[in-house]
Amino acid sequence: MEALREKYERFKEWQQRPYQVKPMSAEAHDCPTCGTHFEGNYCPRCGQSARIGRYSFKKAFLLFLDVWGLGNRGMFRTIRDLILRPGYMIRDYLQGMQMAYFPPFKMFFLLTALSIFVETGWNIKGQDRSQIVYDEVMQRVNQAFEDKNQNVEGEDIQKALDQGQQTSNDVSQVVYAWVMKHASIVMIVVLLLFSGPLYLFFRKCPAYPGIKYSEFFVTMVYITNMLDIYSIVLNFFCLNFIAETCIYVLTIIPLKQLSGYSYWLTIFKTLMAFLVFFVAYVALSVLISGVVGMIYF
Repeated sequence: MEALREKYERFKEWQQRPYQVKPMSAEAHDCPTCGTHFEGNYCPRCGQSARIGRYSFKKAFLLFLDVWGLGNRGMFRTIRDLILRPGYMIRDYLQGMQMAYFPPFKMFFLLTALSIFVETGWNIKGQDRSQIVYDEVMQRVNQAFEDKNQNVEGEDIQKALDQGQQTSNDVSQVVYAWVMKHASIVMIVVLLLFSGPLYLFFRKCPAYPGIKYSEFFVTMVYITNMLDIYSIVLNFFCLNFIAETCIYVLTIIPLKQLSGYSYWLTIFKTLMAFLVFFVAYVALSVLISGVVGMIYF
């Protein structure tokens, strides 16, 4: 038991320790690209790594990953830290340690694209899980109308309710199709809006006092990237949708590490921020649905 406690303490120390850059090499090099003679890890003139050697299959694979933004070692470091020390990593990035980590928005769009691929069939069962989710939502909508219809008498009223149900289904299909087509843009807008209430409740946090709204927006993008990593894994193995929903609870961890509040205070502030956001989101959804209904129907 004592050994486990010591390992946990060392892990906590590692979590809070910023990324350590490797010391500069004192070895002299002649850059193959520009011919500059230099000492260090990178050419000061063109930026080429001093470790560039002869071409190999390994190098070809790494260059292929670079095309998609994955070859940068900062990507794998960012994924690791988002899983093991998300709040501390985000704080390091906001305080200027940006070369050590993959850019948040670039990572967001890459993970969003990968998530769509996994949801639409790139998983161990080859299922279109996005369609399954849509079918479940529509089933609940239809069930709600059926429950309302059970106590209704009169042919005209019943006909009107059936027409309302069909219109609701049509509006839902249009909105759902548009959201899926513009998933990245919709999520960015949602994060931008959700960052507002969270900023109001966390702007005076002890661990990072004076945090700006723009920094909190970047924080939410990184947190979304963390949740996407877990979601992609769960979707790839076609695990239960309830498990996928539960991963949103993990949002508390980076917010607690970033802010320095206790877990209970972090949970309270997050719930209050979500309540404010939910009221605004419902009002906005009703407005958008009404506009879509007027345009298309």
